[in-house]
Amino acid sequence: MLRHSKQRESIRRYLDMHRTHPTAETVYLDLKQEFPNISLGTVYRNLNGLADSGEILRISSGDGPVRYDGNTSPHYHFTCTECGSLHDIAIAPQTQLNALANKHFEGTVTGHSTHFFGLCPKCKNNIL
Repeated sequence: MLRHSKQRESIRRYLDMHRTHPTAETVYLDLKQEFPNISLGTVYRNLNGLADSGEILRISSGDGPVRYDGNTSPHYHFTCTECGSLHDIAIAPQTQLNALANKHFEGTVTGHSTHFFGLCPKCKNNIL
């Protein structure tokens, strides 16, 4: 269990307020204003502890840096292959995928994570 700290609470509050899926470096730079002595290592340690305890999500989209999400409810993500931005996709969780996967797997599927890739609206419009 994570020990309570002002820094950890600020990180949690930051992720609740910013739905931009920030990197640890972004969180660090923004929180440095409130906690001038905070270290990047402290931010990483707290983000990873919060993710390990299920209080936030740790999102890896492959090539880019790990991002963090304060929204732990089941939802899908989209990464723009042009600019690297990460977005939530507002569709209901497709729970039927778990049942379908269980039909084709000898173990037990209890959940899934789906990540979409393509062009965000801004990049799509820049190409047209």
